[in-house]
Amino acid sequence: MYARGEGIVLNEPSVIALNSRSGEVLAMGHDAWQMIGRTPSYIVAVRPLRKGAITDFEVTQRMIRLLLQRVGVSRINRPRVVICVPSAITAVERRAVTEAAKRAGAADARLIEQPLAAAIGADMPINEPIGNMVIDIGGGTTETALISLGGVVALEAVRVGSFDVDNAIQGYVRREYGIAVGERTAEEIKIVLGSAAPTDDEVSAEIRGRELMSGLPKTVVLTPEEVRSAIEEPVTAMVDSVLSCLAQAPPELAQDLIVQGIHLVGGGGLLRGMDLRLTKEAEVLVRRVRAPLEAVVLGAGKVIEHYESLHAMFSDGSAGGRRR
Repeated sequence: MYARGEGIVLNEPSVIALNSRSGEVLAMGHDAWQMIGRTPSYIVAVRPLRKGAITDFEVTQRMIRLLLQRVGVSRINRPRVVICVPSAITAVERRAVTEAAKRAGAADARLIEQPLAAAIGADMPINEPIGNMVIDIGGGTTETALISLGGVVALEAVRVGSFDVDNAIQGYVRREYGIAVGERTAEEIKIVLGSAAPTDDEVSAEIRGRELMSGLPKTVVLTPEEVRSAIEEPVTAMVDSVLSCLAQAPPELAQDLIVQGIHLVGGGGLLRGMDLRLTKEAEVLVRRVRAPLEAVVLGAGKVIEHYESLHAMFSDGSAGGRRR
């Protein structure tokens, strides 16, 4: 979360832990993330946002209210809110996000598409007649946008992201070794061993999980090559979406990209070798921005700081570009 005049004031995972019997919120953010896979049956740690869309409206509303309360928002102090949303979500999903924010305490809620916010946060010259391409790999979506003169010229968005990489790792370990590992363990495997292309200093690592046949704890050794093979399907889907967006670029703007390069943002952009894989496949230099995880919120922050002059950046909920 970014507050006008203060910068980033809160940085938490979008996870909330609930007591399913009483409906009480037990934890949110990092505290709730630590509970995933470690709670009694009546305590549920959930992500109310999946694939960039709301999966549980009431829980999302409660989470947004808690987030606003953490940064000092009350019933008396009702702020205007700018929310970053994936380009891939529908008009109905956009309205659900806006409604959830208003019910949670926002006086007004406006939406900005994540690729545009990321480009602003990465200090790209988006208002100039130059081709600027940004790839935003988030938890549930991968979006590639070509931007020029303050607008999106070409867009490709797919509902494949980092969570799909985690799921692919869980499926591989279950299939090949007969071991069940949790969501948190799969993410740790991705961070330690995961890569989109071969890199230097690759090492194997021990993985602990529950053997499906016996139900007993078991340890196996995984190699980076195995993990790379396991996540090839979601990574290929991400790469293909980037190539599809490049294919839509007008010739003049495509020439600019050879000079400008392509900017990679989002948590999924931190996957080791992702920039190398994209550079090889696209035949255009792809480089990770300085703060890939914060680029989107920093861009939204700049819009907040210049709310009146940048109102044209807000999304009107209409469909645009190709989405799958």
